[in-house]
Amino acid sequence: MSPARQRRPLTAAEEPFLIVRSQAADLSGGFVIETHEHPWHQLLWACSGAMTVTGGRASWMVPPGKSVFLPAGIPHSIHMWGKVGFRSLYFPASLNATALEGSECRVLSVTPLLRELILRIIEVGALDGRISAHRNLSSVLLEEMALAPVTPVSLPLPEDPRARKVAGHILSCPSSGDSIDALARRYGASRRTLERLFRRQTGLSFGMWRQKARLLDSIRLLAEGKSVTEAAFDSGYAGVSAFVAAFKRTFGYTPGRL
Repeated sequence: MSPARQRRPLTAAEEPFLIVRSQAADLSGGFVIETHEHPWHQLLWACSGAMTVTGGRASWMVPPGKSVFLPAGIPHSIHMWGKVGFRSLYFPASLNATALEGSECRVLSVTPLLRELILRIIEVGALDGRISAHRNLSSVLLEEMALAPVTPVSLPLPEDPRARKVAGHILSCPSSGDSIDALARRYGASRRTLERLFRRQTGLSFGMWRQKARLLDSIRLLAEGKSVTEAAFDSGYAGVSAFVAAFKRTFGYTPGRL
């Protein structure tokens, strides 16, 4: 039985007492949730497929088995790649917990225990603070979230309009071989200006930023069914071994695992 069919409807009288809400859906590749925000924190898990989450000054690629924590009030959009198993938990902004602290989005590894906790809450539908078993489940969930390793799958975006357009150009076609000089001419900035803006506003050199953009895009390609070889060449790498080494160095596992 699917999670959606197991969940009972919530009543309006329960709303003030809910400490965790949940949502489950299976979404097709290419589906986009347009920019929005909400007054609660969100833990968004891709149990299958991959998602690109863009919010504030960064973009996150969320591969299968990872989750992204989105603090309350941050405008964000979500793009689905491959068939996505979309599972979300929501927490009141007033809830006090280490796992919910901070104003920045972050991608977390979903441990086996965290996975089972998410699925259990999806099955229940929501946790009611008046029920001791629900409070205990919430405490274990929040503790496991706080302990979950943070994964380096974010890509900071520059603020300057010219550099932001260059970043958008690269993200629309990461495998493009356009040189920085050609991009500078196209978007009205000198090469030196672009290099300075990327380093100052993203913390990465232009070359390192583009390399990471290509690596993150390779997660999308793999989620859509491309082979490791196809993902390597489509991401602009000249050879598979260099791609695999860069992928493992960045994410901690080989692309074959996806």
